[in-house]
Amino acid sequence: MTNKTKQKLIVTTVKTTCCYCGVGCGITAKVNSDTGEVIVIGDDDHPANFGRLCSKGSSLAETLELSSRLLVPQVYGKPVDWATALETVANKFNQLIDQYGPDAIAFYGSGQLLTEDYYVANKLMKGFIGSANIDTNSRLCMSSTVAGHKRTFGSDTVPACYDDYEQAELIILIGSNTAWCHPVSFQRIKAAKENNPRLKVVVIDPRKTPTCDIADLHIPVKIGTDVALFNGLLSYLYQENALDQEFIQQHTQGFEETIMAAQNDALNVATVAQKCQVAPHILETFYRWYKETDKTLSLYSQGVNQSSSGTDKVSAILHCHLATGRIGKPGCGPLSLTGQPNAMGGREVGGLAHQLAAHMDFYAEDIERVKRFWQSDNIADKPGHTATELFDAVADGKIKAIWIMATNPVVSMPNADKVKQALEQCEFVVVSDCVAHTDTLDLAHIKLPAAPWSEKDGTVTNSERRISRQRALLPLAGDAKPDWWIIAQVAQKMGFTDGFNYQSNVEIFREHARLSGFENNNKQRLRDFDISLLADISEDDYNNLQPTQWPITAKRPQGTARLFDQGKFFTPTEKANFTPIQFKPPANLPNQQWPLILNTGRLRDQWHTMTRTALAPRLNQHKPEPFVEITSADALDYGLNQGELAQIESAWGKMLVRVVITETLPQGVIFVPMHWTAQFSSQGRMGALVNPVIDPISKQPESKHTPVKIKAYDAQWHGFIISRHPLVLDGIDYTVLVKGNGYFHYEVASSKNIRNWQYHLANQLSPYTKELNWQTYQDDKKLLFRTACFSAKELQAVLIISPHSRLPERGWIGSLFDPLRTEPLKDDERMALLTGKPPLGTPDVGNIICACFNVGEKTILSAIKDGKLTTPQAVGKSCKAGTNCGSCVPEIKELLISHLTVTGS
Repeated sequence: MTNKTKQKLIVTTVKTTCCYCGVGCGITAKVNSDTGEVIVIGDDDHPANFGRLCSKGSSLAETLELSSRLLVPQVYGKPVDWATALETVANKFNQLIDQYGPDAIAFYGSGQLLTEDYYVANKLMKGFIGSANIDTNSRLCMSSTVAGHKRTFGSDTVPACYDDYEQAELIILIGSNTAWCHPVSFQRIKAAKENNPRLKVVVIDPRKTPTCDIADLHIPVKIGTDVALFNGLLSYLYQENALDQEFIQQHTQGFEETIMAAQNDALNVATVAQKCQVAPHILETFYRWYKETDKTLSLYSQGVNQSSSGTDKVSAILHCHLATGRIGKPGCGPLSLTGQPNAMGGREVGGLAHQLAAHMDFYAEDIERVKRFWQSDNIADKPGHTATELFDAVADGKIKAIWIMATNPVVSMPNADKVKQALEQCEFVVVSDCVAHTDTLDLAHIKLPAAPWSEKDGTVTNSERRISRQRALLPLAGDAKPDWWIIAQVAQKMGFTDGFNYQSNVEIFREHARLSGFENNNKQRLRDFDISLLADISEDDYNNLQPTQWPITAKRPQGTARLFDQGKFFTPTEKANFTPIQFKPPANLPNQQWPLILNTGRLRDQWHTMTRTALAPRLNQHKPEPFVEITSADALDYGLNQGELAQIESAWGKMLVRVVITETLPQGVIFVPMHWTAQFSSQGRMGALVNPVIDPISKQPESKHTPVKIKAYDAQWHGFIISRHPLVLDGIDYTVLVKGNGYFHYEVASSKNIRNWQYHLANQLSPYTKELNWQTYQDDKKLLFRTACFSAKELQAVLIISPHSRLPERGWIGSLFDPLRTEPLKDDERMALLTGKPPLGTPDVGNIICACFNVGEKTILSAIKDGKLTTPQAVGKSCKAGTNCGSCVPEIKELLISHLTVTGS
């Protein structure tokens, strides 16, 4: 056996953390040090997931490829070395600061950054450049929670933890499609419900989402009415004498004014039901369950936060827990489900524009304290621009330079077309990212190659305050560097050498930990975030750091599961604050011009703007195109048909989407997912439509309520192309790219006819293969065109064009491009290509339902029929569908119901 062969047998096991949602799942990765092959499974020992992973986490190894990576620094389109790129950034920043002052510079970060990256960015901007113009995409998902926590608790403190799932007897999911957005937590709640017959689950959401699959009660509130709902609950509990008066007296302040406001807002259940457009008996049931159940856990997410009254919504939820004393105890309390893997870490280091580091604020004593700790005379003394304000300032020319890190605001921001225009006219745009092309990166003057998830090393904090290590699986590729290194090098070249002479990430973590404990002993202003026990952590202990919930102090060396267990809060009086609030409708209401409400959200298998998830073919199959969900009544009113295209327009932008008719949302409301970008869809950027109105306190945008109109898109033709190689499809109104297993799938449509498709396709394929053989069917009168081209008997591309949207299924054709296929196409397969229907006897899995195991609808239906299956568990045993993350179980149930309905059995 050769040495090289021996090396291939060396497999390293690395424990790390998933890079997707805020659940913070642990991962065990098996890495072949010679080939670079990675196998990802769940970490059985990690307390956030105990071995479970969702479809996205399970497919992480499939996203570790270099073809899409940014691997070399670029300055104005030209590859350069790091020294040139860093000096260009530093010199330009210094020039603009000298000319316009520090507020001419801005940073925009991301919950994808590690805590160490975030810390250095915040320190440079606020501590040394001297401006607080640093904000983050976390502003878009959880800043209302931050504001609500601070207003009520005196600090941004998450009181509860995941262990409460098993101990609760009433779990309320508010504005959270947990089944799709936090699948592992959802499965844990589902298991808790199966093991505890006393546990009830209430889902509060305008849509009937897959999360309702485990709901004992679904409350389909009108969008934006959560304050009315929870003011009504508080008033009901007061009238029923169901409050904890002792807790209110000893541990809170401001209750009298707050209950008066709540009662004025919610005279009785009937009043609340009318405001929320919910049947009174549904509200009465919920209110009664809350009254009778001490162990009540409230989980909430973007449906609460993304609102022009998001802070009040959070406060209204917190009020009910305070008034009943249900906080700081096992099985009860409020728990915000954060959207990103390190949104919490960003909050810890002060990544938001209105914060200083270590949960300090722009109070004079905090400013002075951080100034002394950082030994900087140039610290910012006031909050900076928040996300929407920041890009408005770029558009107005007040901000001359912006550095965007690990995020894609041209897609994800509200009023995204304005953001794009702002960056197009900005004097100096720097973007550090790990991929070569995003809608934002393509506008950058300076492109800096940052390390991706698999090459990064540091820490992240999940929704329950649990700090976990993220460890690199692979060496840095090309010239990629960690974000903290890039930021620190720019800082040094700007002249701030002493403050940024970091040699490793553990040095940054130690400084972060020291600051958390620095002068954190004033009983009048104690800070909740304290990991001072780790201030002198050794490199070995840092490398082996186990997942631990902060605070981590000498008194709590093993961490802290729950806070407020002693009834003491982080206010000067140590009492929690009640704040009088009243329901306010959303800022912009539907009208004759914009009659519908646009609601937005995430999908099960995609993440943010798809730069990572779209690389994994199996994650693209469940929902391959941008779409709009609309009720049958609204579809009839607006002349829309299932599967056809529609144009949605708001006062801020427009998009083209596929129509999905459903009864899972109220009439007058439509739903669109957030993920598609110009890289994957010519007109699928949802952010272009979204209302830029913000909450006046949290400054979080109202992403769940945008007035829009909709109409059918009059396409002259529809079609799809499946190609072994990528294509450039300019001049076509509607294009969507779906990466498959060994192929590129394009959905296309246009209002303008395109002649000579064969010539157009041949030009596209010519760089890859020279001699093409064609088989074609064409009927110009009927606008039918179908062609397949081959090279040396290998299928290269299939194109099918039709005057209508009813096209053959794509799954079977895509399977012909499977890289593992070795035999040439059979004659019956070649003939079948022009019909789009597989030959008799050929398996066709249909639309993918289970992304974890790539199981299609037809496979599941066959299993149901052949095995006479009646439960999702039986389906799982037969074909594995639904047996990993479980997110597809609601759809499997629908298939079971439809089969039983058809067969009558």
